Amino acid sequence: MNSKYSEYLREDIGSGDITSELLVPAETKARGKITAKERCILAGAEEASNVFKELGATVALHKKDGSALKPGDVVLTVSGPARALLAGERLALNFLMRMSGIATLTNDLLMRCRAVNPEIRIAATRKTTPGFREFEKRAVSIGGGDPHRFGLDDAILIKDNHIRLAGSVKEALRRARASSFTKKIEIEVESEDDALAAVEGGADIIMLDNLAPEEAQALYARIKSQRPNVMIETSGGIRPDNVEKYARGADIISLGWITHSVKSVDFSMSIEPA
Repeated sequence: MNSKYSEYLREDIGSGDITSELLVPAETKARGKITAKERCILAGAEEASNVFKELGATVALHKKDGSALKPGDVVLTVSGPARALLAGERLALNFLMRMSGIATLTNDLLMRCRAVNPEIRIAATRKTTPGFREFEKRAVSIGGGDPHRFGLDDAILIKDNHIRLAGSVKEALRRARASSFTKKIEIEVESEDDALAAVEGGADIIMLDNLAPEEAQALYARIKSQRPNVMIETSGGIRPDNVEKYARGADIISLGWITHSVKSVDFSMSIEPA
């Protein structure tokens, strides 16, 4: 079993669930069910199931991750020691609520942007909750998005501070090319001059950062006219209320919003004696 579940349970339970220990005899058996209270794309069902299994309960999954849910849909049922169900309730719901929120928003943005550009990808960033990135990135994938790089060791992504320290876009790309031939090289740029320098320097992916939608679209067209195969990613200042404006000027739209500002989906759990 993934040790993460044990760690999260220890955080919540501490030295013991004193309320349940006072009110519920150890031998009491119970059954419970988790129900969706609003429409969403389900994510976190496997994680919620693993929480209860970690506590010795038996779980039946009724909906798979990626399913479209409506209010009243039962996600899972669980049976076993009542204290185990009570101990796992909040953690299981936290997984479902946050991950489903991310998957739902990701899917919504993807569908809206693909109505403008059928080939667009929606990607996450590293703006995630410390200790929870694994699950937030998985939720993005369940929603149809691209998780992007998981950590600094995943890919070469030259950002503004790297460029300042290297001295220029050209020099940063030269150093990256000299050191690696097995990984694609992405570079972040904030101006037309730097974008064209990145094209000349042989970047595989160019990230247009903090540009207005019309600026990004014009620069996208100019770059593609010179190097049709280069990938263009847009990022910076992109939100659910303006994301579609960027869809015509990008191959990929990455936005931290889908992990750092997402609204959780509402689920509830009811427990009764077996």
